[in-house]
Parts: sequence; structure tokens; C-alpha cells
Amino acid sequence: MLARILDEIARREGPRILAGLIGRLGGNFDLAEEALQDAYQRALATWPSSGVPARPAAWLTLVAQRRAVDVLRRSGRQVEGAEEILAQLAAPEAVEAEGFELPDDRLRLIFTCCHPALAVPAQMALALRTLCGLTTREIARAFVEPEATTAQRLVRAKAKILEARIPYEVPSGAALEERLAGVLATIYLVFNEGYSATENESLVRSDLSAEALRLARLVVALLPGRPETLGLLALMLLHEARRESRADAEGVAIPLEEQDRASWDRAMIAEGLALLDAALARRTPGPYQIQAAIAALHAKSPAPEATDWPQISALYGALYRLAPTPVVALNAAAAIAMVAGPEEGLAWIDEIERDGTLEDYALLHAARADLLRRAGRHAEAREHYGTAIARSTNGAQRRFLARRLAQISAASPANAPPASPPGPPRSSG
Repeated sequence: MLARILDEIARREGPRILAGLIGRLGGNFDLAEEALQDAYQRALATWPSSGVPARPAAWLTLVAQRRAVDVLRRSGRQVEGAEEILAQLAAPEAVEAEGFELPDDRLRLIFTCCHPALAVPAQMALALRTLCGLTTREIARAFVEPEATTAQRLVRAKAKILEARIPYEVPSGAALEERLAGVLATIYLVFNEGYSATENESLVRSDLSAEALRLARLVVALLPGRPETLGLLALMLLHEARRESRADAEGVAIPLEEQDRASWDRAMIAEGLALLDAALARRTPGPYQIQAAIAALHAKSPAPEATDWPQISALYGALYRLAPTPVVALNAAAAIAMVAGPEEGLAWIDEIERDGTLEDYALLHAARADLLRRAGRHAEAREHYGTAIARSTNGAQRRFLARRLAQISAASPANAPPASPPGPPRSSG
């Protein structure tokens, strides 16, 4: 029971505590993580007898700080800047439990992670580790790359921040502008992890999507009027508006075409549409604005069959020209299938698969299975649903794929001839 309580506190408050520790420790990510882990262990040892403190996040912060002080004092001058850090940690406001306010340093942490001295993938990996608490394996899945590559990326990024003594701050002027693209990409990755959790039993992690929205609003306030900043916030709001309709009571994912549109948050959609209009009015299109425009067409469609798939397909084409990634190509293939038929979409997926980058990507196999189902090629669809289930690490998504597999197996047993009529239009959840 206590372990579950601590897990929930760590999930909800851990990133905020860690961000503050990293700031006070001069950008020493490893020491901050070690100190926080020690605080969790101490909580497990002492809370059964003392009870959960009234302000558990403040308690964990203070214990972690004291652990960091111990480590620094033992290491002495071996840690660069140790005396300065010790002086800061020893300040009265850092060790007084009563009235202790837990500062929110997450925006500063994002800008620190997005320093141009770090490569963009390293910036985002480090932010996902610290802001989302994702494991190296989860980050590797998000980047569709080997776990060892992600691990090396994280080690190098942490070392670079320490060696270069990158200031822990939200910069101003040109320095702020040059980090903006990385900051927006990082916020969107945080949102994506909340919108479709990589390794989780439920489909969403609402704490992460809420955090991404909060950070995006801060950046909009910091840099008002930037089209891509407005576009990103619009995109996230238009997706988040459908959160309640994306899984059923049994925790099974519901595809977009089967969602209850009456349950979509209309106030959130209206805000997203207004932000998108403001962004497009500046006539500087970018990837976030295009994705928001696609989400807006879904949000405004009164029924699945009324969806403007030709315009969505054209927008995906424009997006691919700006961001030619395999994942964008996969989404474009699904849109093309809605316009030209499932066989056309399958031909595009064949091309994407030849590249080999998405071999372990569950959604590639799920998309192929879905188009095969729509084409009436049920025997092949069953095989690819099985592959998608094996590669999926999200419980809600696995249950949905298993349900689809059961449906087509019941409708078309393995030794029966393939069914012929294609299904209704498809869209992603």
C-alpha cells in the first residue's frame, strides 16, 4: 500500500522535485537522480512508522538535498564547484521544513536541456528522462532506436552540461530564440507520452499531457505571437479535447471513427481552433500548424463519414515535405487509403517497410493489419494483428488489437475464404 502511495507521489511530483535538485546541484543530473532515489528509499523505510508527511514532496526534496550534501562533502574538491553548491544547499531556505516552498524549475530545465551545445535528439532524450521520468528503454521506443544508442546519448548529454557549465536558466534575446525549436519539440514529446503512453496499462498519462499544456502556455506567454508556438498549443488542445472518448470502461482503446463525438470537450476545441486561426494568420506555416490543421478537420467533422480526407491527405503531403520521417509517411499512408482505397495505402506501407526503420514499431503493423482487414484480406490481417500485439507495449492498445483480431477471426475463420467488402473509413485514435 505504502509503495503504491509513494509510486503515485513519485509519478506526480518526481519530475518537479528532480528539476529543482538539478538546478541546485549546478546541472549535475546524476547526483540529483541518485539523491532522489535515496530519498525514495528513506521514505519506504521511515513512513511506515512515522506516517506519510503532510507535504510529501517537500519531505522528499529536503531528504534528497541532505543526501546530496553528504555526497558532496565526502567527495570534497573532486566535484567541480562543490563548495558553491554546498553553500547554496546549506542556505536556510533549503533546509527548513516549515514553510518550505517547492519551486517549479521545469521550464528552466527544458531550456537548459535544449542548449545548442547539445544535439537535438540529446536535448529531447534528456528532457524526457527528467521531465517525464521515462526509462531509457521507453525513450528508445519513443525515438524508434536501439536502447544502447539512447543510453549513450543520455550519458554524453549529462556530461556536456557539466563540462560546459551550461547555465540553468531561461535565457533571453537571441539565446532564447535559438532554443525555441528544441523546447517546442520537447514539450510535444512530453505531450505525446501523455497522450499515448509508451509502456503503460492505460492509454493515457493525463499528468504528462496536462504538464505539456502548462509548459506550452508558459512558452506562449514568454514569446507571444510565434506561429509555431501557437500551432503547438492548438495541436495539443485539439487532441486533448478527445481524451475522455479514447478508451472504454474496460480500458480498451477506441479508434477515432468509433468515438462518441458528443463527449469531446468543445471549449477546448474552440480554444484550439482560435489559436490555430491566430497562427495561420501570420502566414508562416510550419509542422505544428499543419498537424493542428489536420486535428482541426477531425474536430470539426460531425461524423466519421463527413471527414474531409482529401484535404487531410493533402496536408499530410505538405507535412512530409517539411518533416520527411517514416512516422509521418505512415500517417500519410493511412490518409491516402481513406481517399484512394486500402490497396493504395498498403502500397505506401510497403515502401515505408523497405526502409526497415519501423520494423519494431507496433503502429506500422497495426496500420497494415487494419488496411488488410478493410481490403477483405483477413488471413493476412490476422497475421499482422498478431505482430502488432507482440510489439505493442501499451495495455489499452494491445486489448484493442486483440479485440479486432477476435472480431475478424470470428467473422472469417482461418480456413474460410477471405471476406470481400471493405469496412468504414479509418482514422487514428
